[in-house]
Amino acid sequence: MSTRLWFVRHGPTHSKAAVGWSDVPADLSDLAALRRLSSYLPVEAKIISSDLKRASATADALQGGRVRLQNMSALREMNFGDWDGRLFADIAKSDPETSRQFWESPGAVAPPNGESWDDLSMRIAAAVDTIITNNGTGDVVIVGHFAAILTALQRASGMSAKAAFAFKIDNLSVTRLEYLHPVKSWRVHGVNHLP
Repeated sequence: MSTRLWFVRHGPTHSKAAVGWSDVPADLSDLAALRRLSSYLPVEAKIISSDLKRASATADALQGGRVRLQNMSALREMNFGDWDGRLFADIAKSDPETSRQFWESPGAVAPPNGESWDDLSMRIAAAVDTIITNNGTGDVVIVGHFAAILTALQRASGMSAKAAFAFKIDNLSVTRLEYLHPVKSWRVHGVNHLP
């Protein structure tokens, strides 16, 4: 009795800037990669995504015969606030202390008018709990974002935020987590797998 969650990072945006809630599109032109990914994911799974178009368009491209659930705004990427759309080097120059603390010690520090790692973690945990409650046991594909996937990995593994933040999550990669209902615990089955 478990819910198997297949976290997929959306297709590439090719942006070199901090992209949080900016609604930039994904490049979904690599049809071979999308076919490989779709064939790797369970056919009977339900599929859900963030409401940002880079995630929702990726979910649409992967849907096939899967049941498509309504997009969830709670699955969005971290809100970078005033940093959104800015180059990381420019952020480090204009706001050196906050940006250093934000990247080196993920936790309570937030970008100006944005959200902290802790805030994001709570939002994603609540969204995942809702998905599990609403869909019961079985497979659910969640098409989302880099930091959002890392917070789910952190929660499932029990590692620190800093340790989770060190993981790479490539575009169109799969991170597999499983929630075991009888014992109310998690298993990590794989991180950043590229089919």
